[in-house]
Amino acid sequence: MSYLDGGKVIDLMFGLPDVGALNAAYESFKPLYRDPKARNYKMPAQYMFKSIPDIGELKDPVGWAVEQMDKFNIERALIGIDPNSDLPRVARDRFPDRFIFDVPVDPNHGVDEVRRLKALTREYDVRSVSVFPCGCNPQVPINDKRLFVTYAACVELGLPIFVNVGVPGPLVPMAPQMVELVDEVCWFFPELKFIMRHGAEPHQDMAVKLMLKWPNLFYSTSAFAPKHYPRAIINYANTRGADKVMYAGYFPMGLSLERIFSDMRNVPFKPEVLEKFLYGNAKRVLGL
Repeated sequence: MSYLDGGKVIDLMFGLPDVGALNAAYESFKPLYRDPKARNYKMPAQYMFKSIPDIGELKDPVGWAVEQMDKFNIERALIGIDPNSDLPRVARDRFPDRFIFDVPVDPNHGVDEVRRLKALTREYDVRSVSVFPCGCNPQVPINDKRLFVTYAACVELGLPIFVNVGVPGPLVPMAPQMVELVDEVCWFFPELKFIMRHGAEPHQDMAVKLMLKWPNLFYSTSAFAPKHYPRAIINYANTRGADKVMYAGYFPMGLSLERIFSDMRNVPFKPEVLEKFLYGNAKRVLGL
């Protein structure tokens, strides 16, 4: 019997179904686009996702989300605190044992953004911070001095940070997310738990090499279906990286849970690695 048959899951990238908030978030990318076709996308990386879940109108979106989690034994889900949505507050108040919270930040706002982060940690069970370097306007490279302010705050607060690395899905320049930029950050902040998000492709070999080098560097598999997990990452998890690679989905932004967990059965993780990947590593790294 596979761990997938009843084993607990922690999802490190889960979205609440708030269409208005998603549209507002996607609108923020439009000033970065040069290609006019991109401005008509339903989501920033639409060309990569053929079957984006169509949720429709829901009377109880947070209750519905918990029902979906229960179908796939998702014990807890990490959701972003979105200023355009009331659903994170509802999730916090109604289901405090099912959701943990991430604070997406824009380092362009400097110390004001740090103050906002600290205020939110007093209101929510914040377990991480996240940043999309290529999605900031202006863009912010991974090793930029603006982001060092955020990294220092994460160390002070004891929070891991998820950072998009590799070629971004949206049609914007990739240079701020080159994987080798992670090296300087891990060197300068040895106490910082740095989690690479969104695949690191096509430089997954560099990502593995850096994880071998730095004990504070981790990887999450967000935003692409399990059938497309990089072979280098699977091999690393099955060998020296069993404690470094963590599951993150992309529901409902781009993938259905049915698609994710159907694909997952064919990913050749060792049985003992699959439990760590789906649950144990996230529990440890996020301090749950």
